[in-house]
Amino acid sequence: MKMPDFSLTDVVDGREVGSGSIGAKPALVIFMCNHCPYVRHLEHEIARIGIDYAGMLGIVGICSNDPTASPGDTPSELAAQYARINMSFPYLVDEDQSVARAFGAVCTPDFFLFDAEHSLVYRGRCDSSRPGSAAAVTGDDLRGAIDAVLAGRSVSADQVPSMGCSIKWRN
Repeated sequence: MKMPDFSLTDVVDGREVGSGSIGAKPALVIFMCNHCPYVRHLEHEIARIGIDYAGMLGIVGICSNDPTASPGDTPSELAAQYARINMSFPYLVDEDQSVARAFGAVCTPDFFLFDAEHSLVYRGRCDSSRPGSAAAVTGDDLRGAIDAVLAGRSVSADQVPSMGCSIKWRN
């Protein structure tokens, strides 16, 4: 799968950010939100990934949830989440949910890692931790895939799907 084209509004500064702004480097697109316990469990690791891979990887977070079905996912609530966890990459709103549909996103969080040619190389979980589990949040699965892409190595085909809340689709 090639990375679908998109142009969405950033919840922090209102500017349009699109797939074209990533350039010829690997990209990580994260479908995420504010209300989901699975995202909340990983959100600080997601923010750390943004900091650790800044400049090496184009990263965007996208919220595609219908805010009428999920009031915690309004643009103002997303902007508050952005500030709370010290995110360093654009956090975009997919109001008409067309971008989530183009990617085939189904849950939050849902991670899509693309190589420098913007071909999908990883769609899997962040790590083996879950809300309420004893497993530490490490980001090992996602970081391993990112590190492989950045080193020019193949990403393992053994990818465990992400688990989380379903995207809240409009009726």
